[in-house]
Amino acid sequence: MYSTYIARQAILDRKSNTIGYELLFRDCPENKFPEIDPDVASSKLIIQNHLQGDINAISLGKLAFINFTEKCLINKYPLMFDKQSIVIELVGHSSPTERLVKILKYYHSKGYRIALTEYDVNDKWDELFPYLSIIKVDVEKINPKRLQPVLERIKPFNIKLAAEKVETNYQLQSLAEVGFNFYQGYFYHEPEIIEGQTLAPMKAQMLHLISETFNTPLDFDKVAEIIGHDVNLTVGLLKMVNNVGTGTRVEITSLKQATAYLGEEKLKQFVTILALSKLTSDKSNELTHQSLITAKLMTAIALNSCFNEIAEFAFITGLLSGIEAILQMPMDEIIKTMPLASPIVKALVNQEGPLGQLLKLTTDYITGNGDNINTMIETYDLDKHFLHKEFVEASRWCKELDI
Repeated sequence: MYSTYIARQAILDRKSNTIGYELLFRDCPENKFPEIDPDVASSKLIIQNHLQGDINAISLGKLAFINFTEKCLINKYPLMFDKQSIVIELVGHSSPTERLVKILKYYHSKGYRIALTEYDVNDKWDELFPYLSIIKVDVEKINPKRLQPVLERIKPFNIKLAAEKVETNYQLQSLAEVGFNFYQGYFYHEPEIIEGQTLAPMKAQMLHLISETFNTPLDFDKVAEIIGHDVNLTVGLLKMVNNVGTGTRVEITSLKQATAYLGEEKLKQFVTILALSKLTSDKSNELTHQSLITAKLMTAIALNSCFNEIAEFAFITGLLSGIEAILQMPMDEIIKTMPLASPIVKALVNQEGPLGQLLKLTTDYITGNGDNINTMIETYDLDKHFLHKEFVEASRWCKELDI
């Protein structure tokens, strides 16, 4: 019996907006697509994680790109999904067949979007163009310069090009010039460090606010003082108080009263949403979403495992895990501006200590990156069904925040 879980990778457009996620089937020690019948793999993905889970939550309401073999298509598995919520990714084909063309024509007539993967630039694929919405190109295998003739051939069909395995923002820019519309990879995690760059006062203030909120015990005076320096934060806080009202009219006379009225848990959520959104105003929201999901999932794992002793540090560590890429500054420089506990600093800078291991496990689990995820899961005696359930819950929570 196979133990399974879903990882995901974001697919972004030219403006760094997330248009969807490829959902990756995982169940083997190498954390790759399993060496079993791929039809079985796709079936399990659907049954275990759609009928028994919530793919819509994992995809944060965006498109879910799901791998289907020809056999899965014949068995009409895609019809189990709303055509507006998924993209059918063709896998396992070395060349088009008469049967495949017939199948794609069927799904195209039903209104499903179809993406061709493993594209090798050969013109034998041209007969599929009338039924395709997206062509995905592995830019590690195919030189983008070879795509110029393809661009002319796909133009009449309004097919979009998606680049896979994009690792840097510089690479993204050059691919955009070639004609790619979408991008998938780890480029949004890679900080472009500018020598001599300093932290803008507003962003330093947001970091101060985040770190201050996670101090124990919480100093409501300090939190209120920081919020009071920003009109938008002040308005946001008062709206938050109004939203959690219980029917009894509360007359707020000070920011300290407002923060105390919310209480620690809701105040931390408020700070998380507003401060992170301000920090990422000029970056992809994907970094914000992943940071929030990482924070929530890290906390759930810590509270229910051998990581329990560091549970109090889990949320803020996950929350700050993408801050280097968000601010485009070295992590050790950012950390100097924040009064963080030593375990948090070690985890963020070098992934050291139990907290660092928890951070690595959580981020690798979410993105499908890393070669020893299953080994780590076994080492720390974690239950995969529990992990998947909490990942779905963390994703749903993030989606409900609507940021």
